[in-house]
Amino acid sequence: MKTGWIMPAVLAAAVALLAVMNIAVPAGSPLHASTYMISLAGKYLCYAILALSLDLVWGYAGILSLGHGAFFALGGYSMGMYLMREIGARGVYGNPLLPDFMVFLGWHDLPWYWNGFDHFAFAALLAPLVPALLASAFGWFAFRARVSGVYLSIMTQALTYALMLAFFRNDMGFGGNNGMTDFKDVLGLPLQADATRVLLMVSSAVILAAAYVLCRAIVSSRFGKVLVAIRESEARTRFLAYRPESYKLVVWVLSAAIAGIGGALYVAQVGIINPSEFAPANSIEAAIWVAVGGRGTLAGAIIGAVLVNLGKTWFTGALPEAWLYVLGALFILTTLFLPRGIMSLLGWRMRSRKLAEPALRGAAREATG
Repeated sequence: MKTGWIMPAVLAAAVALLAVMNIAVPAGSPLHASTYMISLAGKYLCYAILALSLDLVWGYAGILSLGHGAFFALGGYSMGMYLMREIGARGVYGNPLLPDFMVFLGWHDLPWYWNGFDHFAFAALLAPLVPALLASAFGWFAFRARVSGVYLSIMTQALTYALMLAFFRNDMGFGGNNGMTDFKDVLGLPLQADATRVLLMVSSAVILAAAYVLCRAIVSSRFGKVLVAIRESEARTRFLAYRPESYKLVVWVLSAAIAGIGGALYVAQVGIINPSEFAPANSIEAAIWVAVGGRGTLAGAIIGAVLVNLGKTWFTGALPEAWLYVLGALFILTTLFLPRGIMSLLGWRMRSRKLAEPALRGAAREATG
């Protein structure tokens, strides 16, 4: 599995170079990487974690989720709750127990579900666990009912929309439409410090690389071959004594957990989390990242997330009103002329359409006997 280490190696080299350019190169040098660039890179890496999690279920199990942004946001809220508790008496109202938004809204006691979030380890555990629990409940009912295809996609979109509406409510205790912000530090390290920004970027890269290696190991195993078989023909896989719903549920829950971890890292770097992160448009955009990079490649999801968001950063600064049109055109053109994404141009694990299709059918035959 030598090719499985190419992406982690590229990530390590790129992140190490950025860190050196920020820390060791003087600020006046044209080679200096600004703190803004470091923060931007960290954000892109978090988006790449989300894209990777989506590619695991869409590219290999054929589950097109249009609600993966919900798992990303839930992980973000878990970290946001810890960061709010970390502020303590340094908030605007000086309340050592209640976050500022609760004091403003007239809350007198901390809700029970905020207990424990004054510890980083608790928040770090809940960031993947909460999305995984939601995914397991949703997946258990959906997959046992054999909901698939466009119907499942619509259900996932309805899920994230329902969560967005719920988190907009002030009485939920998550900050309402304003969400959570004004974070001070994480593990005692000031979030605005250059060294902390670099550390968060490096941490995001490490988590992304670890998630990539894990996903690559899964899809290369017999379990992964069964996933491909389910994607190619779920009915035939079921006929040959496999239980597709069990395989789909396992990979679905794992994917949600990975997305939640990405969301937790994202909030620490952007400094805010609010219900807009649940917006269905965010989940649809994540699907576009995967499609542009190359579905069913893992590496393509990472590349697609980074490249599309680089374009978004430039367009929203230079031509903000044109970005949505560009994004739509990009998706249409990719679907029509580059259905296998950018990775098909690079020849990564698929030399041509004629070679790729038999390979997938072969994987399905091996898994289903």
